[in-house]
Amino acid sequence: MAAIITVSDLEKSYKGNPDMILKGINLRIEEGEFFGLLGPNAAGKTTLISIICGLLNINSGSVMVKNIDITKHYRRLNNIIGLIPQEIALYPTLTVKENIQFFGQMHGLTGKSLDESVERYIEVVKLEQHANKRIANCSGGIKRRANLIAGLIHNPEIIFLDEPTLGVDAQSMCLIYDYLNQLNGTGKTIIYTTHYMKEAENLCNRVTIIDDGKIIAIGTPTELIEKNEGCTDLGQVFLKLTGRELRD
Repeated sequence: MAAIITVSDLEKSYKGNPDMILKGINLRIEEGEFFGLLGPNAAGKTTLISIICGLLNINSGSVMVKNIDITKHYRRLNNIIGLIPQEIALYPTLTVKENIQFFGQMHGLTGKSLDESVERYIEVVKLEQHANKRIANCSGGIKRRANLIAGLIHNPEIIFLDEPTLGVDAQSMCLIYDYLNQLNGTGKTIIYTTHYMKEAENLCNRVTIIDDGKIIAIGTPTELIEKNEGCTDLGQVFLKLTGRELRD
């Protein structure tokens, strides 16, 4: 398969902090992959995602998305990429439906096309009965599902999900898993971060583990388990490579 994202020698630090957050990241993600980006807290995962989505500048290196140099043409990514952040990125005083309409409009959808897309996505994640509820009055599971479709309303080719099942019930979790697998089955490229190793092991066809701003492992879950003696699942591999020390 062709590479849809190529990251080369990427370095990043933040103003006022001389320490590099990302230290020479090299990464190739192929079109149609369900790719897991794993790491402890403060490893650099969210920074890396933000850079690939064109939200942060870089110190050095390059990032190409569909042969677009994002340091020069990041606006061209607007309708290619869908980002579902870890934090709920919805307006609490608007209803579920009003939020989805707003994000659709932000991506250029209008009129009948917008209305049909909103109704279709609300149905996909089973929010018909909650469409007219204000987000402030919704449960965590409803907010998560609405947050998901807010990032998908424009039908992006590449989807970034940062902890999309954090704090949801088992039913919502299963619905999200099933829908993401359906999307991936249609050829969408999915980049997925999670602290639930079993989730990554079951969903992702390939994963990378990042720690202290560097990639320390990459491969299929099965490959990583087989390479690390004494490990029988991805969670054990993760702890073996990153250690058991707490990260804040």
